[in-house]
Amino acid sequence: MTDTRFACTGCGKCCNDHHVPLTLSEARQWAADGGTVIVLVEAFLENGYGVPAVHLEHARRRSVLISSGKTTAYIAITFAAYNSGPCHNLRADDLCGIYERRPLVCRIYPMEINPHIPLRPAAKDCPPNAWEEGPELIVGSHLVDLELKELIERSRQADSEDIDAKETICALLGIRTTALKGDGFATYLPDMQAFAEAARQVCEERVKVGGVGDWGFELSGEAVTLQMLSEGARTVQGGVGNYTFIPLQRVD
Repeated sequence: MTDTRFACTGCGKCCNDHHVPLTLSEARQWAADGGTVIVLVEAFLENGYGVPAVHLEHARRRSVLISSGKTTAYIAITFAAYNSGPCHNLRADDLCGIYERRPLVCRIYPMEINPHIPLRPAAKDCPPNAWEEGPELIVGSHLVDLELKELIERSRQADSEDIDAKETICALLGIRTTALKGDGFATYLPDMQAFAEAARQVCEERVKVGGVGDWGFELSGEAVTLQMLSEGARTVQGGVGNYTFIPLQRVD
């Protein structure tokens, strides 16, 4: 990667049509503020099927072990701000209405949280001049912004610390269908009152029902379905409520 500078131009493009990953506490605040939270679920088998070996450590860190049929899998659950169009906190002047308490991922942008995804300026919404001025961001393939480093680590730590509670919230909401990592995403738009209440019970009353009931995998096609069945996983079609399976592979 070449050396990279970055200075936000305030164009507001990153605040439009992006589902912003949230920590659990951020997701609760987002819902309380009238926003919509989308739940994205993906998993890989305990034996590593579904994730490249070099990604295993990071993938396991942000996952929890669950059962599916006759096998076990690591499941990752992302709560994200659902923004179809402009973020509901984006003001008419393209500035953030909650700037001082904006989510961690917004503070980290344009950097990536996943250590296996390099920063690619061409893939970002920022105009070209954003990369032509400002302080140094990356020098010799190393992130040199110490504040950003600390924010990225905080985000990764929250991913790890929140996963058990997220799985419990999913159980309370009846969410028990996942996608296979790399094959697709299982996505849910839960009722926000039900989501807020489930999160309250887990965070304030310490309700614990995670790990109750099998998870099922929805898959993109026959070949991957047969492979997962041979591994002992339970396969399903569909999920509860406002559910969509988004395939990342070509559907057979």
